[in-house]
Amino acid sequence: MKAQTKEEHIEVEGCVTTVLPGTMFRVELDNKHMVLATICGKMRKRWVRLTVGDRVKMEMSPYDLNKARITWRLR
Repeated sequence: MKAQTKEEHIEVEGCVTTVLPGTMFRVELDNKHMVLATICGKMRKRWVRLTVGDRVKMEMSPYDLNKARITWRLR
């Protein structure tokens, strides 16, 4: 019997508006929706720094559209 696969993530892009303590960020999506985002472990391991105004790519769960995980920093 095969194990269950992980649920699909929604990939979205946005712009960091606020840097919060504890590697949390307030990100505004392209459709003006605000989400609370944290950086993924790979970015934390590589010491990737995010500042206000950075464009980021995120994964969101279809069950909670107010939280996201930042997976990539765009140009």
